[in-house]
Amino acid sequence: MWHLGTGSVVALAVLGMSAWSRWPLSFPTQRIPWFCSLRGWPRQHRCKGPRSEPEGLACVSNMSRETESEVQQTQGGQSSQSSSSSGSQSTSQSSSSSGTLSSLDTVPTQELPSIPEEPEELDPQPWGRLFALAKGFSNCDCVNEEYWFGRDKSCDYSFSKLGLYETGFYENYSKKHFRIFREMGPKNSYVAYIEDHSANGTFVNKELVGKGKRLPLIHNAEIALSLQTNKVFVFSDLTVDDQMTFPRELREKYIISKTLGSGACGEVKLAFEKSTCNKVAVKIINKRKFAASGPREANPAFNIDTEIEILKKIDHPCLIKIKNFFEAEDYYIVLELMEGGELYDRVSRPIKMKESTCKLYFYQMLLAVKYLHDNGIIHRDLKPENVLLSSSEETCLIKITDFGQSKILGEASLMKTLCGTPMYLAPEVLNSLGTAGYSRAVDCWSLGVILFVCLCGYPPFSEQNSKLSLEDQITRGEYRFIAREWKHVSDMALDLVKKLLVVDPSRRLTTEEALKHPWLQDEDMKSTFRQLLAQTRTNMDPPQTSKMPTTMRKRHRENEEESGPSKRTAPSTSSQKMR
Repeated sequence: MWHLGTGSVVALAVLGMSAWSRWPLSFPTQRIPWFCSLRGWPRQHRCKGPRSEPEGLACVSNMSRETESEVQQTQGGQSSQSSSSSGSQSTSQSSSSSGTLSSLDTVPTQELPSIPEEPEELDPQPWGRLFALAKGFSNCDCVNEEYWFGRDKSCDYSFSKLGLYETGFYENYSKKHFRIFREMGPKNSYVAYIEDHSANGTFVNKELVGKGKRLPLIHNAEIALSLQTNKVFVFSDLTVDDQMTFPRELREKYIISKTLGSGACGEVKLAFEKSTCNKVAVKIINKRKFAASGPREANPAFNIDTEIEILKKIDHPCLIKIKNFFEAEDYYIVLELMEGGELYDRVSRPIKMKESTCKLYFYQMLLAVKYLHDNGIIHRDLKPENVLLSSSEETCLIKITDFGQSKILGEASLMKTLCGTPMYLAPEVLNSLGTAGYSRAVDCWSLGVILFVCLCGYPPFSEQNSKLSLEDQITRGEYRFIAREWKHVSDMALDLVKKLLVVDPSRRLTTEEALKHPWLQDEDMKSTFRQLLAQTRTNMDPPQTSKMPTTMRKRHRENEEESGPSKRTAPSTSSQKMR
């Protein structure tokens, strides 16, 4: 050991103080000491966020002696080399006693350049999406360049993993049924394709692809497997942004897809609810077509929101449920979706429907229309196109749609569209041209025409079979029963048709009277109906009439008053004979 003189000690002390004077004696409250940010520093020794000054100092003073020695060697190298252990202790004691902080009590801080954080890897965005249409299937986002679909478990989308064994088509699917992929096309843009590898066929918009062949997969294309009618997916090309054409309020809740149909009032599109991915139908009515004679022009106090709220409260298993309504440049009505198509398509087939099937369908129609009438609503536009089927099976539930259009479009506007195709309109409607009041009996006439078509496959009024105009045939009630088409139809069914197609509305059967007709007193048919209901509603009997808001009943009374008192008697059936 060697000893320093008094002068040497003083000189070292002065040098030490001058060196440390360049560093702050306390930690700023928003700074973290530089050593606490080192990667190798133990986690328990790191300063956790901004602290007040005493806490910051305490964080340092609680360090181990070994840590203090390392700090001294790093920051005060010259002082530690020239001082002995006894000299260091005496210096520390004298500094503490005089109220001066030593190098062990304070540690210098410095600003470090910020280290840029590594950017988080973003999930790849899908270029296409398959929305499931059939039961048991699920949606699929296309992120990779290709996807295989089939029963084989090695497929990207395996039918066996989804548990589709119980479906009637499972055995018809191939192990590798089809492939969806994309390739670079013209102008550096991708083109999506579907390639068929099945034995029983893959269809795109009802067109067979063909084994080993491919077709471009366009936006909103429908994909069916094994049969044209077995639709399982609709393809959405996510590179095509066609959603901006719809109102923001609608886009926030729904993804709009392909067009399902169109008519005089507008078009119907398939859509998917964003929160649940459930399928719905969106009916778009061109408001400009009806602006001149709309309900607001006829009645300035008209409130369409109030009318829609009333319609949304309509709840019957044989009526399409109105889920939502949006008004922008056009009207957008969100409806329950029926996937079995229209009754019109069913009656247009070459093979006629069985009478038992007609009875099941007509019974449901009567229940639905009676419910509307009991709640003050006249449909006015009953026709096979407005009767929807729940499935492609012959025995199924039906639902009536478009029962609120007169509330939305206004009476005069609706009549302009209906008179373009008057085949199902009652004589009193054609005579008044929508200018005079009429009763709910107009719906019973339309039901009679629908029943006629279902039973025999041809319409009662047609310019092809008569020299009279269509309007004259209807207003006179002149129609023919072609014997060869009616020879397999029962007399009771024929009798019900005749009692509905009566020109005088006061003598025409009501829905309540029609439900009591002998043809519909069929317990087997009613049991089938209850079984169909049980699949959607547990232990539900045929629905009873339930009352809606009093405003609706008031309107019903007003409609009846406009048409005057009615006395209904059963018409004679001898006036229409088989010819």
